Amino acid sequence: MPEKNISRRRFMKDAGLAAGAMLIGARGAKPGEGKKRNKLHLACNVYPWTVFYQREERDFNKDLDKGLAEVAASGVDGFEPIINAPQDVDKIGPLLKKHSLQMRSLYVNSTLHERDQAGKSIEEVFAIAEKAKAVLGTQIIVTNPSPIRWGGPENKNDAQLKVQAEALEALGRKLKGINLTLAYHNHDIELRNAGREFHHMMVGTAPTCVTLCLDAHWIYRGAGNSQVALFDVLKLYGSRVTELHLRQSKDNIWTETFGDGDIDYPALAKYLLDIGVKPHMVLEQAVEAGSPKTVDPVEAIRGSSQYARRVFAEFA
Repeated sequence: MPEKNISRRRFMKDAGLAAGAMLIGARGAKPGEGKKRNKLHLACNVYPWTVFYQREERDFNKDLDKGLAEVAASGVDGFEPIINAPQDVDKIGPLLKKHSLQMRSLYVNSTLHERDQAGKSIEEVFAIAEKAKAVLGTQIIVTNPSPIRWGGPENKNDAQLKVQAEALEALGRKLKGINLTLAYHNHDIELRNAGREFHHMMVGTAPTCVTLCLDAHWIYRGAGNSQVALFDVLKLYGSRVTELHLRQSKDNIWTETFGDGDIDYPALAKYLLDIGVKPHMVLEQAVEAGSPKTVDPVEAIRGSSQYARRVFAEFA
């Protein structure tokens, strides 16, 4: 999931989340629409477009109208932007409608580990969420609580983790009050030190208030490129997954296009189906140092969407 400098075992309590997760993709459908539609709704986060444009020395946000036209041309159905203020919703809303792109989810940063900042951050996120729901019918609010310092080596202490979990649950409860779903997202930093930050955000919050945006590759990378760790996370928290971020690598370097690679996504898809969870699907296939450079952004996302639709076809 995007870094900020560029502006993803309580079975009895968890069990109820499985049914709720299955409904995320269907919310907002008209009566009878589900019977007619057999295509997987697939969205794409803004981060891939940002980095693909950067390597071509272009700025995705400089001409958002043109950028979203390319998003639509890539074959996805929705767009997940980073929203920093309610005014951003007003700016992007007409353009999404123009290009027939839905915004079922949005990504927002939050600062929740310091008690004197958490309350303000909750209100800021809530204001964004309220506007997005009213204007674009947004259903899922994805947040990654900010680290102490972006890119820094510092880790949150136990007191900060407790404050953050309390604030995350409070935010989730507030959003639930207006029928929105909060999905917690992490990068690799939260997997440091036996994953204490990631795991406490899960076990320290109520499943009814805080769900999981599973960014499979950040889990994989944060655990030292371990698919075992990724599937253990699925076993622990799979029923809480309401959104899935899709990115692939080969030999631990991000590929241009989502496809076969280090992570066994067909097995991941089967696991989620077996437990009855059908999350909102969001592509996050991006490039980094060492990634191949053979296609343009539209071609990359188009190829990614075609593969994702095959692997997750039964989620439609």
